[in-house]
Amino acid sequence: MDLSIIILNYNAAAFLEQCLYSVLKAVNNIDAEVIVVDNDSTDHSVEMLQHNFPQVKLITNHENLGFSKGNNIGVQHAQGDYLCILNPDTVVGETVFDEVLAFAKANPQIAFTTTQLIDGTGTYLPESKRNVPTPQIARQKILGNDSKYYASHLQKDDNGEVEVLVGAMMVCKKLVFEELGGFDPMYFMYGEDIDLSYTALQHGYQNYYLGKLKVIHFKGESTVKDRKYLERFYGAMGLFYNKHFKKSKIEKALVDLALKGIIATKSIENESVVSTSNSYRVLVTNDNKLQIGLCDKVATYKQLSDLKWNSQTQFIWDTATLSFDEIINFMAGNISSQYTYRFLNFKRNLIIGSDSSSSRGEVKELILD
Repeated sequence: MDLSIIILNYNAAAFLEQCLYSVLKAVNNIDAEVIVVDNDSTDHSVEMLQHNFPQVKLITNHENLGFSKGNNIGVQHAQGDYLCILNPDTVVGETVFDEVLAFAKANPQIAFTTTQLIDGTGTYLPESKRNVPTPQIARQKILGNDSKYYASHLQKDDNGEVEVLVGAMMVCKKLVFEELGGFDPMYFMYGEDIDLSYTALQHGYQNYYLGKLKVIHFKGESTVKDRKYLERFYGAMGLFYNKHFKKSKIEKALVDLALKGIIATKSIENESVVSTSNSYRVLVTNDNKLQIGLCDKVATYKQLSDLKWNSQTQFIWDTATLSFDEIINFMAGNISSQYTYRFLNFKRNLIIGSDSSSSRGEVKELILD
């Protein structure tokens, strides 16, 4: 088997459903398996999986084991020569696995490969490519200076070597993942991708960013930006620093103090989605019989570039008739606009989407006309 796609889920049923639909379309030409590890979700994730995706291998944990342990369990069950670690709140295009897998096979010196990530508005996510957070870079990050934290030597659409990838989408050879020891379980959430990327560099491998390929990562759906989030995010930076760069008790104390200070003072993001109630809604579909009452207009994908849209337009993608490559390309190509986007699921009973990478996405149940 060529590829095992491992998706760790926790209470993201609606977004996971959309993710799996896109993933299964993207592995049509690949000998692949899809593994979902559920970290004791309390929503209907497990029931949704069993009912809608019987072809997916489901592993259920009886407690929330965190990102590292959960993904490591998935890898233990994987049969593929290559792995893709993928978040449940992502959407992939039909060709992305073909291209990433071909690149990985042709470049055995590469440990981990990723793509450009964009959020639910089509905006580039800079954490797609990062530098190793050395003590100096980590301290600047803690103080709010991100200039050295992100890998600015590459433009967002470039391809090239980077030091650190993001765990939302990373592809590697299974034997390399196992050689490096997998994700370090001391990280519950955040930091494990930095740690594993850095470990790969220490073992003489390279990591690579394919900026011409794009994957949607709604991002906010996986995380509520509360105090626990801040403690885990900045605490993970402390764990990484202590593991790889600890030099003295005094310096460690200064870093720990800075981390506690940022957790105590950093503002908390609102987890509610940005309201788009005044948007002009356009249903984009290739089904000329489909109608949705909340939409103001229906258009085909080909008509999008021919018609004029105001800045408050919200496009609702009919994923049952459109390709995800088309959707992703449109979103990434129109970031200068103020468009918003929603995804009509393949069963056409839910609309999901997000207008902020730092807040919960919107899930709306739909009654068709």
